[in-house]
Amino acid sequence: MCTINQDQKNAILDEILATRRSYRMFLPVIPPEDDIRRIIHAGLLAPYAAAAVGSSKDYFRRFFVFRNGSASMAAVQPLVFRQVTAMAAALDHDMADKPRLRAQAVTFAQRLSMIQKMGTVPGVGTAPYYIVVAEKKGFPPVGQQSLAHCLENMWLKATALELGFQLVSITAQLGDDPAFCEILGITAGEWELAGCAVGFPKDELSPAIRPAADDVTRWMD
Repeated sequence: MCTINQDQKNAILDEILATRRSYRMFLPVIPPEDDIRRIIHAGLLAPYAAAAVGSSKDYFRRFFVFRNGSASMAAVQPLVFRQVTAMAAALDHDMADKPRLRAQAVTFAQRLSMIQKMGTVPGVGTAPYYIVVAEKKGFPPVGQQSLAHCLENMWLKATALELGFQLVSITAQLGDDPAFCEILGITAGEWELAGCAVGFPKDELSPAIRPAADDVTRWMD
């Protein structure tokens, strides 16, 4: 039986929500595996697209944990980086004759260029853990929305455990990569993917600044 009252529950949740941040610098210390299991369990509690997935004999969601310094991490790092290179080349080609796209995507293109110069994708080999989440594809295709709920749960749990969390969004582009999916042991093209990095944060970040709810809310008649 829970021993804290509703006000205490809300205060704790509000604190977790307010301190959730994106960490991109991690200490080399490896967090306990039990903490990673608790984060994954939080992901399992997230809502999912039941109507889209349908009834499957296999569970629709999978988690793959890569530990920094492992053979599996060494195997996926070049595959993830290759995807960044391919995305950058495709974006440069599309922006060449599309001024509107160039104006919209210039910041993202610069980030891809920065990652290429670094030679590594932030979060993949730069954090103690890289976690890939896979969601079985269904119809309508809402796997990425479902994965967003899953990652948010994991993010909040990591925050409660005082661990840093970073989305590795390029992971979503690897669901059709045969080499990457072979390492995971899944069939390319059948799963939506998302990824994150987890570890002890190197620096403490201040809470995010957001406007008051009333400033961005319109109550409809």
